[in-house]
Amino acid sequence: MIASDQPRVNILGVGISALSMQSALEQTEGLLDRGDTGYICVTGVHGIIEGQSDDAFRSILNKSFLSTPDGMPTVWLGHLHGFKDMTRVYGPDFMLNLCKSSVERGYRHFLYGGRPGIAEELRAELTRRYPGLQIVGTYTPPFRPLNAEEEEDLRAQLTVSKADILWCGLSTPKQERFMAAYNGRLPVKLMVGVGAAFDLLSGNLAEAPDWMKKSGLQWLYRLIKEPKRLWRRYLINNPRFIWLSFLQLSRLKRFSV
Repeated sequence: MIASDQPRVNILGVGISALSMQSALEQTEGLLDRGDTGYICVTGVHGIIEGQSDDAFRSILNKSFLSTPDGMPTVWLGHLHGFKDMTRVYGPDFMLNLCKSSVERGYRHFLYGGRPGIAEELRAELTRRYPGLQIVGTYTPPFRPLNAEEEEDLRAQLTVSKADILWCGLSTPKQERFMAAYNGRLPVKLMVGVGAAFDLLSGNLAEAPDWMKKSGLQWLYRLIKEPKRLWRRYLINNPRFIWLSFLQLSRLKRFSV
């Protein structure tokens, strides 16, 4: 596995790749065309805060090929650190853009994650949008680590399918831990953790309006839609992120990557 040479912004000790959607696609296509291996973490406030109390998880984010700026707060902080061309690289949008370019470039995709039936619905939607897209397999994992038999079954399916990209829709931090654990152990070039993209793009979860995405309020939309599941993530993590970011920007506390 190699890391991209893309500069990173130190946000609370997590190196967020300072890039745009276009440069994220160029970096990814370069890795695939060279035949290198790695994983991409689509990282926002939730992942960064998870890394504050889990050194191993923070290390996973920092050892990725790319850790893209998934939320607007990461983009705003990137601008404050001097990376003015940095833009949001939102997981579902990144997935759509890479699928679109894959029709011409011939990349083969495998969908890993989601509730039963979701990956199949996502495959139908993506191939409808992009005729000629090669989605060569799906796998719905159990809500626990794979046992030896399941791991071998997944490896066999990936070998037969000759997939280039494994899209991992398990949510943070589960998907990042999966990718780090299996990087180099599964016969794929690239793994990408996109969390809720499976539900959003398959039509099983409503997407926030564009104005909420651009203004950094997508979290509020998701909280309203799924309060029981997400209240702790947003109502505790977001204020903590703001406070720690203030400490870092004011140099009252140092965070090393």
